[in-house]
Amino acid sequence: MLVAARLALPSVLRWYVNRTIDRNPLYDGKISDIEVHLWRGAYTITDIQLIKTTGNVPVPLFSAKRMDLAIEWNALLSRKIVGRILIEQPELNFVDAPSDSEDQTGAGGPWLEIVRDLFPFKINSCIIRDGSIHFRAFHKNPPVDLYLSHLDAQIKNLTNIHDEITPLVATVDATATAMDQAKFEYHMKLNPFSYRPTFQLAVRLLGLDVTQTNALARAYGAFDFEKGYFDLVVELDAKEGMVEGYVKPLFRNIKVFSLSKDIKEDNPLELFWEALVGVATQVFKNQPHDQFGTQIPLRGDLSNPQTDILATIGNILRNAFVRAYLPRLEGGAPDVDWLRFEPPSLESER
Repeated sequence: MLVAARLALPSVLRWYVNRTIDRNPLYDGKISDIEVHLWRGAYTITDIQLIKTTGNVPVPLFSAKRMDLAIEWNALLSRKIVGRILIEQPELNFVDAPSDSEDQTGAGGPWLEIVRDLFPFKINSCIIRDGSIHFRAFHKNPPVDLYLSHLDAQIKNLTNIHDEITPLVATVDATATAMDQAKFEYHMKLNPFSYRPTFQLAVRLLGLDVTQTNALARAYGAFDFEKGYFDLVVELDAKEGMVEGYVKPLFRNIKVFSLSKDIKEDNPLELFWEALVGVATQVFKNQPHDQFGTQIPLRGDLSNPQTDILATIGNILRNAFVRAYLPRLEGGAPDVDWLRFEPPSLESER
């Protein structure tokens, strides 16, 4: 009976996983195979996909080469039985489209419940290896594909197995490459037990070649970049759903308008708009550092934070004529050592 049960277990698990991930009527869940590892209390799902069933979306919402769900043995030292997820080569695709049937945001799906149902114990940690996140717009000309690749991330202590009394017990650390050339760093501390979001967040993007985003700029801003680099710093501090922080976008060595190139455009309104954007960035840039930027303060309810327009304009002038902003944290974010984060290897986790 035990041998028969062991032989039947992969098929039973495959049926159960298929039924679990196929719960959302808008998305069809598919997997390739199930591998069972009883000796370490784990099983592995291979080639998982969530594909939208409405419209004609050419990419899945989520896909992954392998998803390994296992007991976190280190937690047994704290007398807790919890699980951890290891995901290899995941890809997440958000798609903008003219109709609801063809766009893809994943909103409204019971994704957390699906993850909980895939494993009999509470999930305490998650490791992501070599992932990617895409924002796509296939209906634009040219098509838009803005992405992060080589994403490595680690989420720890979601169930507070050490019974810490600090409210921000869980951590999220991630590094990635934006558009195959710029460095992206993410750090977050959060309270997973808070009824309303409570967290501290720090994000930094350094050295993005803005010409790599021309498809996005042309599609949504009606202009493109001739040259330049983009840095971004974000700090947010949320307590019970009320957030306070800032977004700091910085453009270095930027050039938007080229008379010899843009004069060939057929649309005079686009030519005028591009020239206006180019003049504004030149007039209000910090000349010694060749930088255009500002700091946008955010405050209010997290679902609809308010920005201070006058402060944003004042910070443009401050960057231009007083002192250039630097792509660094201004304070209030969690302590971050951007260079120290190295999630454990796949082999050690297996």
